[in-house]
Amino acid sequence: MMDRRERLIDRAREGFQLVYGTEPTHFFAAPGRVNLIGEHVDYNAGYVLPCAIDRETIVALGAGEGNLFEATALDMAEMGSARDDFSLDAPIVRADQNWRNHVRGVVHALAGRGHRLKPARIAIASDVPIGVGLSSSAALGVAVALACAEHSGLNLSPDVLAKVAQAAENDFVGCACGIMDQMASASSTAGHALLLDCRSLEHMPIPIHESLVITVINTGLRRELTGSAFNLRRAECKAAARHYGVAALRDLSPEALERARGWLDDVHFARARHVVSEIARVEPVALALAQGDSAVLAALLAEAHRSLADDFDVSLPPIDRLVGLVAEALGTAGGVRLTGAGFGGCLVAVADRTASWAIDDAVARYNTTASLPASSNSFAPAKGAAPIVFQ
Repeated sequence: MMDRRERLIDRAREGFQLVYGTEPTHFFAAPGRVNLIGEHVDYNAGYVLPCAIDRETIVALGAGEGNLFEATALDMAEMGSARDDFSLDAPIVRADQNWRNHVRGVVHALAGRGHRLKPARIAIASDVPIGVGLSSSAALGVAVALACAEHSGLNLSPDVLAKVAQAAENDFVGCACGIMDQMASASSTAGHALLLDCRSLEHMPIPIHESLVITVINTGLRRELTGSAFNLRRAECKAAARHYGVAALRDLSPEALERARGWLDDVHFARARHVVSEIARVEPVALALAQGDSAVLAALLAEAHRSLADDFDVSLPPIDRLVGLVAEALGTAGGVRLTGAGFGGCLVAVADRTASWAIDDAVARYNTTASLPASSNSFAPAKGAAPIVFQ
């Protein structure tokens, strides 16, 4: 019986054969991620702690014809937007679907770095859920960047692949995201979270204690990141940094946050307070994760969610209710908070393996009155280093 990855590769292979009438020559993979702590910190140049998950995007690739780049998104076929092609000799322009802009943006960013890409055909398959905060877009960008680079004989480091995928999202998709998601997809290690300095891109693996399990809870509230208040939050943080006279909110100490507030209004002060307090939580969460200290995780993740809900204003009443039910059920056996950009999406719980029943029970109680049902899944850290090339 095929495992999850084998089934995904087989779907990419069959889709490639169906569309192009030939066999792909290589397969490339990059995982989604869940962020354990450090939300809305990456574009403020701070520290974050994501973990790549065992859900991924697979790109099947074969040589192209002429100087054409052809792409097929197998998961978008029902929307009537599964095909795209463009010339590598002409200026690459934005398209009218986000998945196309991720692909076009990657090729554009690589060309902007002076790389000459070979014509190619690709078919994309993924089991990273879309629109729930698990970075399906980063997995797509990194996988396509890796496929293009390897096919064209480029030896690009993980941080360059991450920067290329980020540029595609910033410049072509229109989302002013930071670098965390792409670095988590490009640089993670099996069985570990990734402690990342988003300014220098220095990073180190943090072991996830064997007694802990990571559970992602889909709230059922889908978000559209580009059209949400995400870009507004980034602008508010930038404005707050200007007020304090720092390059980024990462450079603002808790003492200076209060001392130099001056005329800063309540909204911008609250945004800055979230970032400063969230950065301070990253190191103790990393330590608790390595030590398996579920009680510390419970307290810190509760603080993080309150900060996201109250100071950063990216939660919703149904999400707060679900967080409360899960936290009450877990007690000191683990913690839970909103993860991702917010405005819908997922929660992440880090808890003792023996307490997984408590999460399921809380989700079931929530669903008795919820208009949109929630669901929970336990995710393992991505297997092996990511991204991955298959022959």
